[in-house]
Amino acid sequence: MVVRSFQLSDYGKITDLLELVLEDSCLEETMTAFARQLNWDSGLILVASEEDEVLGVMIGTIHRNKGYYYRVAVHPDHQRRGIARSLTEGMKQRFQHRHIQHVAVPVDEYNEQLLPVFEKLGCGEENFNRSYGKLSILAGC
Repeated sequence: MVVRSFQLSDYGKITDLLELVLEDSCLEETMTAFARQLNWDSGLILVASEEDEVLGVMIGTIHRNKGYYYRVAVHPDHQRRGIARSLTEGMKQRFQHRHIQHVAVPVDEYNEQLLPVFEKLGCGEENFNRSYGKLSILAGC
């Protein structure tokens, strides 16, 4: 498995993955954010792949000088293989390279269930942002 930057050829596979793992209301919001992040900074969209298969994706963003792990999705057939950890570590490196000091997980109704996963990945309560306005990639949703 390799974690790499988004490539245009990944779009359909990522869409299929997100449709598989996200609820409809979350999917709609995530697809809007995904499109906006692609337009602004596709370097903050990471893909975990094996050969031609997309195993997972993480959408990150920067808002007001903070990095956010906006959404992570791993194919159900490939969960518990360290994919979310690899994506998170890759995104953290991207943020560090951009001199982002604080990284957060926006806690919404969709990410709430993933907080234990993020805790295992080294995030603490100080990383969980429960009171934020809409991130730039969500503005207008």
